[in-house]
Amino acid sequence: MDLANPWALSLLLPWCAAAWRALRPARAPGAPLAGATARLGALRPTWRQRLCRLLPPLFLLGALLLILGAAGPRRALGRVDRGADALAVMMAVDVSGSMRGLDLGGEALQDTRLDVVKRLFRRFVESRPDDLVGLVAFGGYASCRAPLTADHAALLHTLAGLRIPPEGAQDELLTAIGDGLALALQRLKDAEPKNKIVILLSDGANTAGAVSPAEAAQAAAALGVRVYAVGVGSEGPVPVRVRDPLGRERLATARMDLDEATLKALAEKTGGRYANVRSPRDLEAFLADVAALETTRVSRRLHVRHESLARGWLLAGGALCLAAAAAHLLLLRRPV
Repeated sequence: MDLANPWALSLLLPWCAAAWRALRPARAPGAPLAGATARLGALRPTWRQRLCRLLPPLFLLGALLLILGAAGPRRALGRVDRGADALAVMMAVDVSGSMRGLDLGGEALQDTRLDVVKRLFRRFVESRPDDLVGLVAFGGYASCRAPLTADHAALLHTLAGLRIPPEGAQDELLTAIGDGLALALQRLKDAEPKNKIVILLSDGANTAGAVSPAEAAQAAAALGVRVYAVGVGSEGPVPVRVRDPLGRERLATARMDLDEATLKALAEKTGGRYANVRSPRDLEAFLADVAALETTRVSRRLHVRHESLARGWLLAGGALCLAAAAAHLLLLRRPV
């Protein structure tokens, strides 16, 4: 058991002062050596007087319970210290304009390439609860959407918001593969697990960026990071959704280019693998192979939630204080 608000225990200092003042023995005033009542025996206290003597300890006990309740006693229900088989994974996802292709969405042509990648990436993350996973998105430039984290709920929330830039943002619709990989490597450099990989998903050729794919691959090899490159979709005419001048959506065909040579070189130079996926099943199988990689043992403390025990203390303390105040008012005919 621990305390959620240990600072509340500082209230014990004024409580101790009040307890000393209320419970110290009363000093009887001086009396003459002889008097009219000197020979009378001591009077027996009435029940009202006996009850009045109990009121200060009762009120102090109630105040003590309130202070302890305010400190927030709680019991940990999910704190676990254990070893975990973990892998550090940075997912670098292409969000360029060509990811609008519908060739991975089946015959219904409902899902874009990015939709399929997001759905299967989510399954991969959910199947690896102990991994540290991060997310980099790249189009015309690269941005880190989520650093390496074990908080997969926050990561998946960020993933769900990943979008392809609008058609008017021409610079953002380009593909900076080298920049995306370089940013992913920067985030992996100081990760705790020894096994560090980048899963790079792209469907185009490198057409933008300050870092070339070859330079990024050389940096990955120097850091001992394996790159698993995925060529998403196929070359040639691919169905896409477009809007006509009136804003109505319709199907059209666009030519897509896939630079498999660059992606294969990235994988080979870093000891990884390349795969061209043309269906959701292909991508799912590839991610399953990645999940089977050798992992590194790390120590991790997991905190799930706490059960608060403060309510009982607060109710008992409040009841005692109210009872003491009510008795004081009834017996002595004046408030505390």
